[in-house]
Formats: sequence, structure tokens, C-alpha cells
Amino acid sequence: MSSGFSWGGGRSRCFTYWQEFQKCYAQTDNPQECRPHSNDYLECLHHHKEIKRAEAIREELDRQVEKHHKEQAKASHLASGGAVAGVGLIQKGKDEEAK
Repeated sequence: MSSGFSWGGGRSRCFTYWQEFQKCYAQTDNPQECRPHSNDYLECLHHHKEIKRAEAIREELDRQVEKHHKEQAKASHLASGGAVAGVGLIQKGKDEEAK
């Protein structure tokens, strides 16, 4: 990868990041100054941050969908009276009908 050649023969997708890192590393006395360039290059190669962000978005979406389904189930349960629908086999007393 750091050679700059991709499988198709052109520049690799991360070669620019490698060049920035290499240039910084060659010019500095303190290699810690090049940490951001190194992180950019490694992210380009492995996509760790991108994958982590996509997983977080997916988990949030799943959580919201689950919450929505629970709210719909609760609303439909309340709309149906919250009990098993009667079929008229058992007669209610007069005091129960008044409620």
C-alpha cells in the first residue's frame, strides 16, 4: 500500500495520506507531531472509525424502531379496550354497564 501502486496499477486510495505522513515524519524532530497524519493514514487503510460510526448509527436506528413498535403495541392495546373483546356470551350486570 505505501508503495503508491494499487491493484489496478494506478495510485492507491491511501497514497496521499501516506505521503503526508512520510513528509511530516522526515521533517520533524518529534515523531509525536505526526500522530494526526498517522491516524489519517491508518483510518484510510482500515476504516475503524467509519465502521464504529456506522455501527452506532445502526444501533440507534434499531433502538428507535423498537421504541416505535412498543408505542404502537401499547396504543393498539389501549384502543382495543385493554382486555379481551367480549362475544356476548356473558351478560354484564347493570352496575358494570354504568361504568
